[in-house]
Amino acid sequence: MLRIGPVLSFRGIVAQQWGVTAMIGIARNQAPPSLELEGQPCAAPVLLYQDANDAYWRYDLSCDLQASERKLTYAIVGADMRWSFTVPARGQAPRVAYVSCNGFSDPNGMRKLVRPQNAVWTDLLCNHQAALRPDGYVLDREQLWHEAKVHDKGLQRFHVLTMGGDQIYFDSIWEDLPPLKRWVGLSRKKQLDFKVSPSLRQSIESYYMELYRQRWLPRTRPAWDKERRQVRDRDKQTDLYDAADAMARIPTVMMWDDHDIFDGWGSYTPEMQHCELFQTLFQCARRAFWVFQMQHAVEHLPTLTPTPRPNVSQQDPQFAPILWASHRDQDALALPILERQPGFTQCYLLGTLALVVADLRTERSRTQILGNATWTSLQHWLEALPSERDGAAGCAHVVVLSSVPVAHPKLSLAEVLLDSLGHDHVLDSNADDLRDHWSHDDHEGERKRLIETLSRLAEKKRLRTCIVSGDVHVAARGGIYRQDTPPAANWAQIHQFTSSAVVHPSLVGIMERLFLQLLNSTAAKAQSIDVQHTIEMMLFPGHHRYVMAARNWLALEVDVDTQQQQRSQLWATWRCENEKGFSNHLQAVPAAVLD
Repeated sequence: MLRIGPVLSFRGIVAQQWGVTAMIGIARNQAPPSLELEGQPCAAPVLLYQDANDAYWRYDLSCDLQASERKLTYAIVGADMRWSFTVPARGQAPRVAYVSCNGFSDPNGMRKLVRPQNAVWTDLLCNHQAALRPDGYVLDREQLWHEAKVHDKGLQRFHVLTMGGDQIYFDSIWEDLPPLKRWVGLSRKKQLDFKVSPSLRQSIESYYMELYRQRWLPRTRPAWDKERRQVRDRDKQTDLYDAADAMARIPTVMMWDDHDIFDGWGSYTPEMQHCELFQTLFQCARRAFWVFQMQHAVEHLPTLTPTPRPNVSQQDPQFAPILWASHRDQDALALPILERQPGFTQCYLLGTLALVVADLRTERSRTQILGNATWTSLQHWLEALPSERDGAAGCAHVVVLSSVPVAHPKLSLAEVLLDSLGHDHVLDSNADDLRDHWSHDDHEGERKRLIETLSRLAEKKRLRTCIVSGDVHVAARGGIYRQDTPPAANWAQIHQFTSSAVVHPSLVGIMERLFLQLLNSTAAKAQSIDVQHTIEMMLFPGHHRYVMAARNWLALEVDVDTQQQQRSQLWATWRCENEKGFSNHLQAVPAAVLD
């Protein structure tokens, strides 16, 4: 019956309502089914997009925040399909799960996996909802901590699932569409001069839309109404659930990265970035992202309007700011997209936790990550955050989702060698991956700007700041320090938590292991940002090296002191895959010291 979904999307908190929507896809010739929440009928759905075969509908599952957190069940009327999600209490900071890299560039790379493809998703779902655990499931000590706090109360562990990039991999488009496969073999001049015909544009647009349906609800997976917990085979027990199971049970917040467009988008030469084919691919990927990951009606997608300024380099994208408030007038369930910026950056204030979800792709070039309008709007939003320092129940922790790590080992020699080659090749992304990093020489100025923005915010409002990232297929932890501040002033430290990947293999090949050694060797050296700031990679918690090469997912949970409600600490917990199962790696971020 379902072509895709249900996919839950978190829309923020408005007027004490926990905003949630559910997207489903069905055959176009079918009437949209009715959904109910806790036995009550939902409002008629909104049509997001339709093509010749399919139609995609969005339902409103929003509910009032109450004094206690609760689990709600929604169902498709007339079908044996029902799911649940958990809503936090009024004023409670939500428990958040983070994943990235839900797929792979090269199918051959999946042969490197030591466990089934969806083992990490299965572990996340078994930690999220006790009812999903297979027969004979054994809890470890860390998991027992959450039993009494969450599962014994009939709740689910996570309120929000953040997905930090590469929710889908479109690299296959270069092989699957014959004109694009031929384009790869052309000379550079012919590639730049290549014209996109109307029929090719339609093929590209259809490819982006169709691949979501294929990847997000594969036809090979068990039907929704099939019981999977009683599987006896141990290997199958570790491969019970996939991304579709998670997205149906945890409201998502998604932000794209390069593979949601194609590998390396934004880090090619200006000539290649602006060529007609690349621009067509970006526009079609943006349209599909708007519908499937953001759950907005396709006709509401604003146009990106180039606004080149005289005497300013034309290699960096310059777009007119978008008045997103007018979009919210069209759609009461629109996402809280940051006002007066052209990208999709979103900002949420959720109790004592603020969540900034940065769009690092819309305005990206080799020398730019975010445009000036985005920087200005982001700084204004951060400056307006309520502060605990003023005695009110304000924000205690700011978490910035940056698809690419800000604090990460800097590979200067590799940058020089790859930059010296100067080539653009969509099937060989090593140079583009390095140019994506905040630590690349071309982005050092913006990295310093981000660090100073967060450092200034923490000093002024006495709160803690953390950056959460994926992309690099390892688990890691870093710290950004101010050298002019004593260690007791803990607000001056910015934490970097890196968690990747949930499906993509980690560094397991021979050459990748050599690269891992280089990463760990480089990580031991501190990076001096300026006279005030230093970046250091920390030994990964519970591990003897800086970088842990394992598939993983991350939990972010605020632990409130019952004696002092505003003095909360943030716990980061990685669950890392190994041959025998999963290991736990914890890091606490105490509340800022108030003076």
